[in-house]
Amino acid sequence: MQGKVSLERSAATRVYVGIDVCKAWLDIHVHPTGQSFRVPNTPHGLKQLKRRLAKVDVALITMEATGKFHRQAHRNLHASGFAVAVVNPLRSRLFAEAIGMLAKTDAVDARMLALLAATIEPKAKAPPPETLENLQEIVRGREACVAQRTALLNQLGTAKTTCLRQQIRHQLKTVERAVERLQAEIKRIIEADPALARRFAILTSIPGIGNIAAVTLLANFPELGTGTGKQAAMIAGLAPIACDSGDVRGERHIRGGRAGLRTGIYMAALAAARFNADLKAFYVRLLGNGKQPKVALTAVMRKLVALANTLIREDRLWQPVHP
Repeated sequence: MQGKVSLERSAATRVYVGIDVCKAWLDIHVHPTGQSFRVPNTPHGLKQLKRRLAKVDVALITMEATGKFHRQAHRNLHASGFAVAVVNPLRSRLFAEAIGMLAKTDAVDARMLALLAATIEPKAKAPPPETLENLQEIVRGREACVAQRTALLNQLGTAKTTCLRQQIRHQLKTVERAVERLQAEIKRIIEADPALARRFAILTSIPGIGNIAAVTLLANFPELGTGTGKQAAMIAGLAPIACDSGDVRGERHIRGGRAGLRTGIYMAALAAARFNADLKAFYVRLLGNGKQPKVALTAVMRKLVALANTLIREDRLWQPVHP
């Protein structure tokens, strides 16, 4: 019964907590004790949750990435000393189906996340800095405005009536002003943060990566520089995935990764294949070996990510010759 759940401390048993997040509520399941309860997704509700979790030995808390709704809980629980892992919703849904948990309710999802935490033990991570979260929000807002501008331009190209064309032009002016304001805010956020400003300078020093591509990398790839080039390519969805079975060696294809990040890198690779001497030579060599242009361009994208990862890890600007 809600509000009547009692959690008993057990020194011998560490528990795993799954939290299903929505705008109004947090549904919690504690494994293996089987306790389930709900609290509001507010600072007061998080205080209730922490009081209950203080009675048990929590090994790991797992929740899904839900846009903005999970951020308050993640930041609050991490600040209180809990290990919190935020997982991809697709990954958790595939896990649920793998263990035969086909139903989907808030309580079921909380239990599934607790089982996922106990079985897989995803890596706990600290929440990103608030400055980075603000940058991500502004960048995605700008991307939405740019998409809206493209749609309006397409409508304007097919509109015939004078009234409709006037309305579309009026909307275009509004969207253009919004894009300009958001770009100015992006610039202000980056310049106000020395760490972001340094990463931005490193990225834009690479021939082929302009301001927009650099901002896309900053907002969508905060892990850049923390791992190997192969790990960076996998996060970006640019690593060729093996598909072998028995004696059959299947074709390698890229899959997964972050779609918004990959789009930004694609545009940068188009420029790099023309204006970055090393990557242009690499691209031409692949074409000469019979690779399709799109396959060769994907390889340029992967090289570009690996290069950006190396430069940020070494904290140095791009130079034609490695120092």
